[in-house]
Amino acid sequence: MIPVCRLEDLPEGESVRVDITPPVAVFHAEDGVLYAIDDTCTHQDASLSEGWLEGCLVECPLHAASFDLRTGLPTCLPARRPVRTHRVTVDDGVVHVHVAAEEGTAA
Repeated sequence: MIPVCRLEDLPEGESVRVDITPPVAVFHAEDGVLYAIDDTCTHQDASLSEGWLEGCLVECPLHAASFDLRTGLPTCLPARRPVRTHRVTVDDGVVHVHVAAEEGTAA
């Protein structure tokens, strides 16, 4: 569990990058739900936290690939591979991300 920021410091419609390896992006969707995915687009190295958030989708700022924040699946080309999703919780007003284990590693 990694503390990210205070909930009040992450307005709806905004995102924040967590500088861990690999980096994670936490999004506060306009419906109030928090999502976390790997921050790097699977098409090319671009930070998804710098992309455009619309509903449950984030559009990569480099080539307009789009990912569903709920599943990590790409919704259009040029991305073909999904990004990992991570669980987000809020405890005492602090947003925490629970980083999922990488494929092939123990949880």
